[in-house]
Amino acid sequence: MGKIRVNNIRVHSNHGCLKEEMLIGSDYRVDLEIHANLSKPSQSDKLSETVDYVHLNNIVKEEMAIRSNLLEHVAKRIVDRIFLELTMVDKAEVEVSKINPPMGGDVESVSVKVEYSR
Repeated sequence: MGKIRVNNIRVHSNHGCLKEEMLIGSDYRVDLEIHANLSKPSQSDKLSETVDYVHLNNIVKEEMAIRSNLLEHVAKRIVDRIFLELTMVDKAEVEVSKINPPMGGDVESVSVKVEYSR
């Protein structure tokens, strides 16, 4: 078993329940950690035998481009796509953070983290 992390994927999107968030959008950060058996690619040195982190990054960018009210919903969609497209992945943890959320206070970010296993 092994882990692959893709940290601090930065995107701009229009998630949220407030009208301003839907129109103007906000900046987001996404962090991924996936678990898979990495013993074969560690021996073979073949990209085709591992989880391609470029593919992971593309899944995140594509799912973040689809507007949702809740970060929980976006995070679950990302996990669902990972499990659908990357059969090697046994477990996925996704954290979606809204940077500088419109909360009427000085808040750096709010985050939702989900973890699912096959």
